[in-house]
Amino acid sequence: MDVFLSQPTAHGHAPQPDRVPAIQLKNEIKARAVTTDESTSSIIHSALRTYPLSAAGELPKNEALMLMIRRQRTVETVDADGCLPEKLRKTYRDEDFILHEDKNLIIFTTKTNLSILKQNKHWFADGTFKVCPDDYYQLFTLHAMMTNAIIPLVYGLLIGKSAQDYNSFFEKVLVQDNFQPESIMTDFETGTIKSVREMLPNVLHKGCLFHFSQAIWRQVQQKGLVTKYREDEYFRLNVKKLIALAFVPVDEITTGFDLITNQFDDDADDLLDYFEKTWIGEPKRRESLADGTDIRRFVCVPIFCGKV
Repeated sequence: MDVFLSQPTAHGHAPQPDRVPAIQLKNEIKARAVTTDESTSSIIHSALRTYPLSAAGELPKNEALMLMIRRQRTVETVDADGCLPEKLRKTYRDEDFILHEDKNLIIFTTKTNLSILKQNKHWFADGTFKVCPDDYYQLFTLHAMMTNAIIPLVYGLLIGKSAQDYNSFFEKVLVQDNFQPESIMTDFETGTIKSVREMLPNVLHKGCLFHFSQAIWRQVQQKGLVTKYREDEYFRLNVKKLIALAFVPVDEITTGFDLITNQFDDDADDLLDYFEKTWIGEPKRRESLADGTDIRRFVCVPIFCGKV
């Protein structure tokens, strides 16, 4: 069949003039997403300023508009030579943004950021696996205090989470200047702990209370105690007491742990065994953790990781 003819029928749709502004809005947003470096929220807010209220019923949801912008902005990862594109190599202030670049590690920072990092005696590090390009395993960041806020100063794309991966990151950063931090706070990744011990041997290594609390909560879930935690106020309080051991003086931790364990029912034995083996140490060597680090030194109040 070369030609398909459609004859008018009684089954037709009424005009939908309100759809026109919605289509125009989408087209405008798509164009700005491709041609500008504006933030997603800025593009949406600017486009909505001229959107007629009479067509509000045709307005796409905010989440749909954000997704549309992300799809329009094709992510440039590397060029034909395996290098980052020029637009990712400079900041908006025209500072060089690439500290190191190879197939295993890319570090983003500026001289200004490194200067701020050097001025700070207390560092904070964290890793996330949710916002990472496909070719890398995690985004690892170094933070420090600036005007009463913790801000990220160095970003690293790592291919793994082994001690060697973190060593490579710290090595490339530390060689840039005579950094002399007094402390660094991290989560409890084994690779991070080993790397800090090797690369920053004279720096006080602190663990984050938020991540510590998360670890305990995961065990509550794995031990099948979630319902008990929600419904048993006494059990819930005792779990919080375990977490609060992070604030107990070192020489009183084991005594405090023993007092708390006596308040648990037998169905929490697996949870208590985990806590003792992981955070206190076996009974024969309770003076410290299994790796020789005491809990009070290694678990402390969170600064940049969020609220507990």
